[in-house]
Amino acid sequence: MPVEITRRDYSLVGRDSRFAVEMGLASAEWYACPIPRKRLKQLMQRRDGPPIRDTLLWFALLGLTGWLGCHFWGTWWCVPAFIAYGVLYCSCSDSRWHECGHRTAFKTTWMNDVVYEMASFMVLRESTPWRWSHTRHHTDTIIVGRDPEIAVPRPPDILGIILGFFSLKSGPKEYKKILLHCLGKLTAEEKTYIPETEYRRVFWTARVWVLVYVTVIAWAIAARSLLPLMLIGLPSFYGAWLLVIFGLTQHAGLAENVLDHRLNCRTVYMNPVFRFVYWNMNYHLEHHMFPMVPYHALPALHQEMKADTPKPYRGLIEAYREIIPAIWRQVKDPAYYVKRELPPSAKPFPASVPTAQAA
Repeated sequence: MPVEITRRDYSLVGRDSRFAVEMGLASAEWYACPIPRKRLKQLMQRRDGPPIRDTLLWFALLGLTGWLGCHFWGTWWCVPAFIAYGVLYCSCSDSRWHECGHRTAFKTTWMNDVVYEMASFMVLRESTPWRWSHTRHHTDTIIVGRDPEIAVPRPPDILGIILGFFSLKSGPKEYKKILLHCLGKLTAEEKTYIPETEYRRVFWTARVWVLVYVTVIAWAIAARSLLPLMLIGLPSFYGAWLLVIFGLTQHAGLAENVLDHRLNCRTVYMNPVFRFVYWNMNYHLEHHMFPMVPYHALPALHQEMKADTPKPYRGLIEAYREIIPAIWRQVKDPAYYVKRELPPSAKPFPASVPTAQAA
């Protein structure tokens, strides 16, 4: 039976965190679509070819748009160049950060780690804290008090969502944490998911990041130009808008405190350009249910799962026709959420798994 709570506490060290543990929602067993073991093993095979191809193309586009922005600096022609550069710098980095953080993009581990570190800097997410944060997100997806990456808590912060399109809310918070880590300290919440063995790595990475920022700022001052910051640093803000548009489709407005990704994740069909930028993370239900499947195999995984999952959204417009009204309604009615309907062919959610819907 659903369990009602008068007010949610999204803190990882608060009341709902204890509730999740007591209800068996923390580190619980999740529903998985039935896929033949042999087929799943095939889908989980990692390859270097697709990510090397996509990464070289990404670098080439970054170089081209960055060069165009510099070449036309001081004219209106630099504006479209830097809009494209910002998306490639920040929004593209979001998906690269994500996949390489799972170490599934490349078969070769060091390639995953190099792209992950670079993308972490570009999307403004410290590599070690966010690797462990995202591990918890997958272990306890949208479990209140456990998941540190719930993008739209209830009631939703509409202004915060709007500011997020240019990282004006999350960016300052990240810089505050970077400075805190430089001093050799962690927040109380970070200590709940970052192992002590990783603390030293967190602190030294933060210090390297600060050194890079100081160098770029000094370069800008010496050149008496904003251009260096337009290339490094500021794109993490002005290039974040597309990752927010994509990111909100993942879980916004869906159920909390359930142990079935079919109920708290969306799959949204996208065109080839968006899929390149997003590295197939639009197949988000598939990714959460089987996170060890590489991004290039997610379309095939989708075909294996679709008879057991809710109907995919036919595009961003269809998804947002549901998301925007849901978020707006949650402002006044935090108990409301979108109930995903399973097809008649779907395997029912196991009754033995405890669920709770905070209200």
